[in-house]
Amino acid sequence: MPSPASRHVVAVVGGATAGAEAAGILAEHGVVAVVFEQNPRPYGKIEDGLPRWHVKLRRKEYETINERLARPLVHFVPRTKIGRDLDFRELVRDWGFTAVLLAHGAWRDRPLPIEGADAFVGRGLLYQNPFIYWFNHYTERDYAGPRYEVADGAVVVGGGLASIDVLKALQIETVRHALAARGIVEDMLHLEHEGIPAVLAAHGLDWARLGLAGATLFYRRRLEDMPLADAPEGADDARRAKFESVRRKILEKAMQKYSFRVRPQMVPVGLLTEGDRLVGLRFQRTRVEGGRAVPTPGEFEDVRAPLVVSSIGSIPEEMPGIAQDGVLYRWLDPHLGRLEGYDTVFSTGNVVTGKGNIAESRRHSIEVTGHLVERFLGLDGDQAAEPTPPDPAAEAARSAATKVATWVRGRPPLAPDALDRLLARVRARQQAVGYEGDYRGWIARVTPPDLA
Repeated sequence: MPSPASRHVVAVVGGATAGAEAAGILAEHGVVAVVFEQNPRPYGKIEDGLPRWHVKLRRKEYETINERLARPLVHFVPRTKIGRDLDFRELVRDWGFTAVLLAHGAWRDRPLPIEGADAFVGRGLLYQNPFIYWFNHYTERDYAGPRYEVADGAVVVGGGLASIDVLKALQIETVRHALAARGIVEDMLHLEHEGIPAVLAAHGLDWARLGLAGATLFYRRRLEDMPLADAPEGADDARRAKFESVRRKILEKAMQKYSFRVRPQMVPVGLLTEGDRLVGLRFQRTRVEGGRAVPTPGEFEDVRAPLVVSSIGSIPEEMPGIAQDGVLYRWLDPHLGRLEGYDTVFSTGNVVTGKGNIAESRRHSIEVTGHLVERFLGLDGDQAAEPTPPDPAAEAARSAATKVATWVRGRPPLAPDALDRLLARVRARQQAVGYEGDYRGWIARVTPPDLA
């Protein structure tokens, strides 16, 4: 690894959408980017959080990431998780980087807000991130991760696009199993594309004859409040009402196509348990006041379920050396992701916002937003050109990387011997994990044959 002409080097933590975007922008500005990625492949939520029915979109996003990480001034360091394999404080203070840019996303599920709930994880309670990870990978020949059993009649707590992904996965899996019990083999992609009622009709069946209860989403506010299409800031009442109508229409179409139900204005407040298992939740009804869900005194309902999946949001993982305010990192300047106690650390993407939804749309057009989200959810049946929704993480990464590059150019350049020591240390870590410096060759080598 020869010393580059640039004598500014930025460590980028996380190689997926935000990290790759930031690395590419830094390289365009002549800044060396060293990308530390916890996994062998750098695809993050695209691979592990975007359900596997998005075949074309995943491939497109993979190649976008590949193009950025294969650039000459970008050095990829896989299988290296900061906070596990390398100490964060040491990376910032001892390695010699001009700056460190955190872009490692939001991978930890926001805890279900009921005391004692997490004691039942794996015993009636699952969280969204590990559930979708399992759904995306369990069919792989060499999959060695946790295995889960889907159950008919599951309860999902949450709201928004990620929750609908969970519902779709549950419904597709339970319908496939029910059809298999009748000697009918159905493909996941076919069910997702055609929709459950259409596939059942082709086999001379309907939902009632299949005998399934189906999954149910419990959402704390009204159907029209669900964050499926965001109105622009400053929108008047008439425009907001139109966005509410679009949200309800999108949700109702999804319910019809994938045969799940939604119970609005219900918030979980208690656990139903039998022995060491969670067997349901106690919900309290709410009323919506000023956009907030306010619990209604005395109105409770116990709902039994063989499985509860919590899908109420993703937050950054805790990292030794980084102070937190609640579940988020303690920011001095959230716009630049400046952390308390670290003058050279910046952050971008979902690690700042505490959101893990890669498909969140910020379009202001009602028609465009509705059409985009419907196509993303598979509601219009058009697989010819799956849309790429605007990704706030990528947009934020472009902005943050440009600001970091500008800041870096105002810093003293690294001395030649310091630069050589830093790059030698990077190279030693690459060699320790078996990476030889050829990004495309590495990706080909670590991609399982049934994913190529």
